[in-house]
Amino acid sequence: MTKNIIYSILWFLSKFPFWLLYLISDIIYVLIYYVLGYRKKIVYKNLYNSFPEKSPDEIKAIAKKFYRYLPDILVETIKMISISEKEVIKRIELINPDEVYRHFHAGKSVIGVTAHYGNWELGIHRLSLMTDYPRLIIYKPLNNKNFNSIFNNIRTRFGATMVPMKQILRHIVRLKNQPHISMFVADQTPLYQDSDFFMPFLNQEALVYTGTERISKLTENPVVFCEIGRKEKRGHYFCKFTTLIENPSLYPEHEITIIHNQFTEEIIKKEPAYWLWSHNRWKRQRR
Repeated sequence: MTKNIIYSILWFLSKFPFWLLYLISDIIYVLIYYVLGYRKKIVYKNLYNSFPEKSPDEIKAIAKKFYRYLPDILVETIKMISISEKEVIKRIELINPDEVYRHFHAGKSVIGVTAHYGNWELGIHRLSLMTDYPRLIIYKPLNNKNFNSIFNNIRTRFGATMVPMKQILRHIVRLKNQPHISMFVADQTPLYQDSDFFMPFLNQEALVYTGTERISKLTENPVVFCEIGRKEKRGHYFCKFTTLIENPSLYPEHEITIIHNQFTEEIIKKEPAYWLWSHNRWKRQRR
């Protein structure tokens, strides 16, 4: 199918009310967990390795909760195509937004960092609506150009700018005299040519991105973590901002990378079901 046909189908689905989308999500859950077993080997391997202290029953409970949450992310992302500003604001509560605003008021830009936790996609819309300063979303382009274009069209509805990882310096230099926020989703798996730094992450040695640290030191801008957590009510989240690093130049090499990854780890440990366990996070080994 062409990009226009795919987008038209998704736009049509996005017009469904939330209750109907969540009914579709319930059906998808049964299919991916009980029928298709979508990435079950990876999910269970990741969970057992990350939480060796947990019993098989505890691991199974986390896995089922994860599979129950995953299709919600899918239908909520589709809803982003046509969701209103008012509905976005209603569904994601901002906590400590002054941790971003105070840096702007001081004439500084912000190096934002988050993870594939909660609804990171809907979080892009909420970030876009919280300030008029430029919002750069740093991303790893998808291999499928049609889907890459569609997702970027969805994400930029409220003014965010999607920036491929390899182009971030160009954009930051262009905005060097204007406060802005650059948001990194920093828990992905790098290619070997993109990073050579391994560190413990969830009880396993993981190759991690160092871009957040490198950019923060280059620009001397503060690092602020954006935690997008899930509330009890379905489809409702909070976005909590925490300044992790005020002055990057004071930190030795790799320390900033270690700090924000450890912060991510603690968030995952509190409510593990809402992280992206189907991602083959530890596939890179030391060579």
